[in-house]
Amino acid sequence: MKKLIYLLVLLLNIFSYAQSNKEIPFTGKRDFNIEEGASGSGTPAYYLDVKKNGDVHFGFIQINQASRTETTEEINAGKYNPKVMRVHFKTYNETFYVKFDKQKIYLTDKNGNIKRSEGCCSVMETDASSCACESLLYP
Repeated sequence: MKKLIYLLVLLLNIFSYAQSNKEIPFTGKRDFNIEEGASGSGTPAYYLDVKKNGDVHFGFIQINQASRTETTEEINAGKYNPKVMRVHFKTYNETFYVKFDKQKIYLTDKNGNIKRSEGCCSVMETDASSCACESLLYP
C-alpha cells in the first residue's frame, strides 16, 4: 500500500511538471510598459523572466531623474499561470495582476479580466476614453 501511494505521488508530480512546461509560452527575459508614467522620479522599467522550470520572476529598474539613484527589485511570482498572476513589489508596496502569452502582457483584475483605462491609451489613441491595458513583450 505504501509503495502504491508513493508511485501515485511520483506519477502525479511527473504529470504536473509536464503540464506546467507545456503551458509556458517562452523562456527568458522580456521587457514591458503597460501604463505610461509621468513621475518626476522616473518611470520604472518593468520586465519578466520565465525560467525553464516554469517559475516567473517580475522585476523593475527605476532611475531617479534628479539624483541618478537606481532602485531595483525582483520577485518570484510562482509558476506560470495563463489565467492570472499576482505581482507584489515590496519596495513601493505595489500589487497588480497580469496575464501574458508569447507576445503580449495584460494588466488584469484578480479574476483575469483585462483592465481598461485612459492611462493605458497610447498617444495615437487620444480620442479613446478607455483602452485595454496591454503591452508588447520586448526581447
